[in-house]
Amino acid sequence: MTDRGPSGADDTIHRSRLTDDLIVGATQTIQVTRTHLEMNSEPTSVPPAPPAIPHAIMRAHNPTVSFYRFLYHNVGETYLWWERRAISDSQLGEIISDESVEVMVFYVEGTPAGYYELVTYNEKNEVDIGYFGLLPEFVGRKLGAYLLRVAIDDAWSRKPNRVTVNTCTLDHPNALPNYQRAGFAPYDQDTFEIEDPRLAGYF
Repeated sequence: MTDRGPSGADDTIHRSRLTDDLIVGATQTIQVTRTHLEMNSEPTSVPPAPPAIPHAIMRAHNPTVSFYRFLYHNVGETYLWWERRAISDSQLGEIISDESVEVMVFYVEGTPAGYYELVTYNEKNEVDIGYFGLLPEFVGRKLGAYLLRVAIDDAWSRKPNRVTVNTCTLDHPNALPNYQRAGFAPYDQDTFEIEDPRLAGYF
């Protein structure tokens, strides 16, 4: 996924399946194909049933950098989220406190289980799902489809012209079909190389 910080600079999200043995075989560059998806009208399908356990979704108003890094690191480590690991606390704080950014935290039985991040572009009247994911302990518990639909409905509650998201080939192989099942359609694709962040000391 890609979103923009307050400065307008791209904040690109690349994902990979990271394990200790992969670090040994890390190469200098990784080729990534990124798919951009859009939704031009609100979904009309029946939403997934909410989990049958106590849960809540709350906005983190002006989240602390340490709490945000907890979410980002734990949700994203498996998928090699590294970009926000590479910036300073002051830079990250500026991004997540920007009025266009909303960090929504998913709690299950009082424990943070995941989050999604919405970025509103008023000049285009669009909302982007900039980040989305679950902590590893909550993956495989049939929570992802529910949370994704909540994120989509939350984005549409702002009355945008369209909602966007993107994913790439380093992501979980089900990511793209899951977005398409939720109602997104691809509209662009690009391929590029990144330096392997496993060799840069970010993990």
